[in-house]
Amino acid sequence: MIEMTYSTADARQDLLAAVADAIDDLARALAALGAAYELLDEHKADELEQSLFGPVQAAYGRARRTHSEFAGRHGLAARTFTTPAPGAPSRGLKGYVDDAVAAVTSADATLATLQDSMLPVEVGDAELRAGLANVRELVADVPQRARALSRTFGR
Repeated sequence: MIEMTYSTADARQDLLAAVADAIDDLARALAALGAAYELLDEHKADELEQSLFGPVQAAYGRARRTHSEFAGRHGLAARTFTTPAPGAPSRGLKGYVDDAVAAVTSADATLATLQDSMLPVEVGDAELRAGLANVRELVADVPQRARALSRTFGR
């Protein structure tokens, strides 16, 4: 029987991959919010930017910085991230906002699971833990803000 050991380097790579998954979700949210923005009048677009796009964009930037700095501190390869194209406009404004909320919720769940796993404590560092917590704080209110904003669409 061959025993496989799970090294600290493997654990750090897994941690980095989980953070990258959350970043991909935030990128999807940004794409959907950008598409929603284009469908709104100037006043509603400004509201969307302030209440949804801004916090998600800040979280995306913070998550990318956390990812790349952690990779750098531990000699791991940092990934390059791109913003995907938004989905088809067939679902319209509400569909884009719903897609963004689903992506943000997925990113938050990924980071919560990661934090609950204790992996950031065992093989991470204080900067990583602070970055993950900050990202979650930035997007914590996005679903509630989206619901409130969505109620005003068409008015």
